[in-house]
Amino acid sequence: MKKCSYTNQRERIVAEAISPVASELRLLDAADLISLLRFELYGNLSDLVSSAAELYFHPGTVVFGAGGDYRLEWGGPPEVVLDLEIKPRGITIYSQLTLTNEHAGLDIKHIAFHDTSGDPDANTRMLEDRLEEARFVKGQASPLYG
Repeated sequence: MKKCSYTNQRERIVAEAISPVASELRLLDAADLISLLRFELYGNLSDLVSSAAELYFHPGTVVFGAGGDYRLEWGGPPEVVLDLEIKPRGITIYSQLTLTNEHAGLDIKHIAFHDTSGDPDANTRMLEDRLEEARFVKGQASPLYG
């Protein structure tokens, strides 16, 4: 994505929203993810991403994209990169999620606002609101549980 003044803020918003999904994916063995990428078993990767995402988001919100990559060198830690499409209502985010042994990172390649307001600040607020709307667990406690 062409970097602009809103890129860092939007990447932070999306990364915070999908951090639980990244944490779930980091529980998987890196060798398994690498072998699925190496042998182009994208259906299996899609199932794993969907299974991790369904714990936190409505179905179809976070899906495996077009592929991925990995880095595996002698003596170095593995690194797995998965293409993700994040689709809250009215927005499609094309991104790459990088998983390592200690952390995860997100790189947004493109954000498509289906109905843009023309105001970048309003679009950023809409992105944040739509990601929150797509979550199963909302930011505030349920009145049933105090």
